[in-house]
Order: sequence, then C-alpha cells, then structure tokens
Amino acid sequence: MAAKSKILVLGGTGYIGKFIVKASTEAEHPTFVLIRENTVSHPEKSKLIETFKASGVTLLYGDLHDHESLVKALKEVDVVISTLGGQQIDDQVKLIAAIKEAGNIKRFLPSEFGLDVDRHNAVEPVVSFLAKKVNIRRATEAEGIPYTYICSNAFAGYFLPTLGQQNVTAPPRDKVTILGDGNVEAVFVSEEDVGTYTIKAVDDPRTLNKTLYLRPPANVLTFNQLVSLWENKIKNTLEKVYIPEDQLLKIIQESPFPANLMLALGYSMLVKGDCTNYEIEASFGVEGSELYPEVNYTTVDDYLNAFI
Repeated sequence: MAAKSKILVLGGTGYIGKFIVKASTEAEHPTFVLIRENTVSHPEKSKLIETFKASGVTLLYGDLHDHESLVKALKEVDVVISTLGGQQIDDQVKLIAAIKEAGNIKRFLPSEFGLDVDRHNAVEPVVSFLAKKVNIRRATEAEGIPYTYICSNAFAGYFLPTLGQQNVTAPPRDKVTILGDGNVEAVFVSEEDVGTYTIKAVDDPRTLNKTLYLRPPANVLTFNQLVSLWENKIKNTLEKVYIPEDQLLKIIQESPFPANLMLALGYSMLVKGDCTNYEIEASFGVEGSELYPEVNYTTVDDYLNAFI
C-alpha cells in the first residue's frame, strides 16, 4: 500500500471546506489546513479550528496574497483541495502560480463543488460566476498541473431543508412553488458525502485529469418526485404553484442579488436539467457512486426524515 497523500485544504473553515477536512482526517490522510493568522481569533471559526486540532489537523499559516507563504505550505503536502468561496475564485490563479513554483503537487482540486462549469445552460448572474471557475480550469490545464474537478451538483443541506423555497426555514406543509414543470431530474448530495467522495478521489488514478461527478442513483429526482416524497412523509397533499420558464426568466431579471442568483441556479438545475442532461463520457469524467460503491451515501429519502 502506498502512503496516503498529505492533503492541504484552503477554505477549510468555510461551508463545504469543513466537511472536506473531516473526511480527510477520517480517511487517515495527514491533513493540513491553510489559515490566516487572524482566523484563529475569529469567534465562530476559532471553535472549528479547535475541533480540527483535536482531530489531528496541522494548521499552516499563510495567505493567497503572500506567494512565499503559499509556496512554503505547498512544499509540505502532495495534494491541494481548494474550497474557497465565490469572492475568492479568481484569486486561485495565485494558488496555481504557487503550485507551479513548488513543483511537488501531485493533484489539484480547484473550488468547484456544484454544476459542471463547462456543461450548462445557465443565465446571468450564474453565467459570470461559472465563467470564473472555467478560467481556473483552463489556467490549471495550461500549466500542466494534474487535476480532478468535483461536480457535486446540489448540496442537500442548502436545498432539502426548505425544498428550495425562498424565505422559509422549514420544508413547506401547505403550499410549494415549483420552477418549470417539475419533471426535470436534479441531483441532491449531502455535504458529508461530498467530502467522502472527494477524499476517495485524491489518490485514485481513475480520477486523474478527469471530472468526478456525483450522481448517487437514489438522489437523482425530479422536483415533482421530491415533493411527492415529502407529501408521503407528512401525510398531506401540498398546493402546487408552477412558475413557467418564461415567467421565471423575467423574475430573475427583475430580482436583486442574491435572490436572482438563487433563482438562476434553480433555473439551471430544475428547468434546464444541468445536473443530468448530458452523458458522463470516459474521455472526461467518472461517476462517484460507480467508482466507490462501498460508500453508504445518505439518500434524499433518509435526509428528509429529519424534518418530519
């Protein structure tokens, strides 16, 4: 057995980052998290950092805007996983430059964790957001850096607790708004499972210079199927309000940020079918639940039980 890669996570105290860090330590990879020195005193993040330390994570101090600190951190590891948030996507060019200089990184996983940025039918403001991720892909490839891209589709924790409804804190029990006709398949994956599949991919030759797609079969559902599943659990039929595509596009154009972003993501996923409307071909991709059938992933059905 080859030694497990040393993994460095950037954005480890962020939304998806903490799940990646947890999965890495649980899989017994030597796990490193790059943080700024002032993050340690951040009221919420300091608690998370303590849990990292307790699980054996090594903290490395550095900053995307400090090239020397980045190169120094990279020299300590084999694999880099970026989970940086939307505001910092462009800044990953600095990380790419540091990876190139360090010269020892076996695999780079840029911050993606959503739709395939090269295969979508999105509208603004999502188009511009995904274009930033496209630029990072092309820059990685141009530098000849070995990569894996993670397309995890919809985070269950973002979507399922409200069934994607705006301005609510629990799944609806009387009325539900459905984008489009509700018959388009989307994919919902728990954040813990995103972490598990991501870490499994880092040392796998089958995912080298490929996109890892997460489409666990039990979690590929149309919105109408999702609503039906929920109705069966609460023993109640919801009133359904459908928003046709042309009307939805008008609402997106007229809505302020971030409502327009969330609706445009819904349009891409639930109306245009951007999670599932293409075949995963061996030339560019692999599917996680096929590669790793041993992962006992959380089904949408099970996930919804927490909200009954």
